[in-house]
Amino acid sequence: MKRAGVLMLVAVPVVLAATVYGFTPTLHDDARPTLHDDARPTLHDDARPARPSATRQSKAKTPEGLFVPAEKELAQQLVASAENSTLDWRSAYGYIEDIGDGQGYTAGIIGFCTGTHDLLLLVERYTKDHPAGGLARYLPALRRVDGTDSHQGLDGFPAAWKKEALVPAFRAAQDAERDRVYFDPAVRRARLDGLGTLGQFIYYDAMVMHGPGTGTGGFYDLRTRAMAQADTPAEGGSEKAYLDAFLDIRRAAMKSTDAHRDTTRIDTAQREFLYAGNLDLRTPLEWKVYGETYKVP
Repeated sequence: MKRAGVLMLVAVPVVLAATVYGFTPTLHDDARPTLHDDARPTLHDDARPARPSATRQSKAKTPEGLFVPAEKELAQQLVASAENSTLDWRSAYGYIEDIGDGQGYTAGIIGFCTGTHDLLLLVERYTKDHPAGGLARYLPALRRVDGTDSHQGLDGFPAAWKKEALVPAFRAAQDAERDRVYFDPAVRRARLDGLGTLGQFIYYDAMVMHGPGTGTGGFYDLRTRAMAQADTPAEGGSEKAYLDAFLDIRRAAMKSTDAHRDTTRIDTAQREFLYAGNLDLRTPLEWKVYGETYKVP
C-alpha cells in the first residue's frame, strides 16, 4: 500500500480506494519491497532465542487478539484510515492506479502492485482456480513487467481489474492473499513475541507498509532493530517499552523516504493508544491521521 507524500484527500473507505465505487482515492504512502518468492517469511526469521520460561508464559497469556473477527475488522478500519482516509475498507477491491511511485499499478484492498510481485501472485492464484477469469489473459504481461514500473502489455488491464472486482470470487481471492502474505504472518509473529492486540496491529500495519521481507527496510529488518533495543514480552521484557522502541525504529524508517514522511499514523494513532495503556485496543477508539479524526464506538 502506498500513500504518496503530502497529497491527502478526506475521503472515506482501507487500504486503497477506488474511483469505480464513487469516490476519489487517496494515494498510498509506501514503496513496499518486492516479494521475491511465493513463500512467507518463516516465523523464526531473525528471532533471538527466547528465554524458555518467558516463552511458555507468553503463550499462555497472549490473547487471540486480531484473530478474533471483530478485532480483525477493527484492524482493517485502522489501516484504511491511514491508507485511504476512510473506515470503509471494502470499497477498495476495484481500486487501481499508477501513483507514480515506481511500482507500476497499485490495486485492490491491500495495494497489490505490478512492480512488487504480490499482484502477480494474486492473479496467478486466482486464475488457477478460475481459468476463465477476466485477468488470465494478462498473466504473460504481468510476468514480464514484474519488478518494474512498466505498463507494457497491460493496455486495458485497469478496466479488466475493475470489472473482475465485481466478481465475489475475486474479492475473496484478494482477502485470502492479504491474509496469507500480510495479516496472518504479522499476527502470528506478534503473538510469538508475546504481544497483545495493539502490538499485533502495530506489526500488521508495518508489514503492510514496509513489506514482509527480511531485507533492509522490510518488516523483519525493523523488528530485528527494535529487538536490539528492547526485549520482547516473550523474552521477559516490557510490552510497552518494546512497542515504543519498535515505533521509534519504524518512524525513523518512514522519515528517511519522501513517500513516508507523514508519520501521523504512528504519532496521533498507534503511539497514543500505547501511551494510554490500551494494549488490548479496546473500543471506543478515537484517533487522527493526516489531521482527520476517526472514531470507532
